[in-house]
Amino acid sequence: MDIEVLGALAVRENGTSVTPTAKKPRQVLSLLALNPDRVVPVDTLIEELWGEHPPRSARTTLQTYILQLRELITTALTHDPQNTTPRTAKDILTTTPGGYLLHTTNGTYDVREFERLAGTGYRSMDAGDFPNAARQLREALDLWSGNALADVHAGPQLHPEVRRLEESRLCALDQRIEADLRLGRHRELLGELTVLVQRHRTHETLHGQLMVALHRSGRRREALDVYQRLRTALVRELGLEPSAGLRRLQRSVLMSGPDHLPEPTETAPAPARLSRIG
Repeated sequence: MDIEVLGALAVRENGTSVTPTAKKPRQVLSLLALNPDRVVPVDTLIEELWGEHPPRSARTTLQTYILQLRELITTALTHDPQNTTPRTAKDILTTTPGGYLLHTTNGTYDVREFERLAGTGYRSMDAGDFPNAARQLREALDLWSGNALADVHAGPQLHPEVRRLEESRLCALDQRIEADLRLGRHRELLGELTVLVQRHRTHETLHGQLMVALHRSGRRREALDVYQRLRTALVRELGLEPSAGLRRLQRSVLMSGPDHLPEPTETAPAPARLSRIG
């Protein structure tokens, strides 16, 4: 089974989609897909679908959604003429004493591949191998086609999982930008960073990277304007001043030439590298 969640939900068996169109069955499949080869408890699925106040028929209705998913899987299995050891839908979407388990059976999973590539990129960064880090992190980010589970309604269980995935994407993104900055690609990054700081108004690392890219491109005044806009947003929205690292960067822009700015990791807090998801 092949699973994609880094964008629209797409789950396929033998190349045939088993992704339902109805809202709640999509939520069920999404939660199972985020936990491949692991049991998802019935209570977890019920909370995702109905929150803290499920109807009395919740378990029966959930069983109906599982049957609908198995019907889609059964249809997909008929498209595998080379299946010498016939499998059934119950072999793939298994009922356990406490819940349900979706078997991937050596299929692909985009989250797992993203984490693998991002991990190699982080190790290259730690080793000072910035060309490979930039390439590996770019390959990891290329797996994303949009926001995680962009076409799925996220309930109380899916919502934090989607947030974690998006944070891991942002972590890989700012590390890839840092690698590019260290390779002298500051002018190439200006457009991308301008969009990113508009989207993430209080993200210090991205603002610091834009300041570095602008200053190294001979645009000192604009780099200082970025700092002031960040400070205004932080004070107004969070009641916080910029970090000591960003304040040092501002002083560096004021006092030094573009070739003498500290590296980005010296000016802003390094992003947390999230633990493995899924």
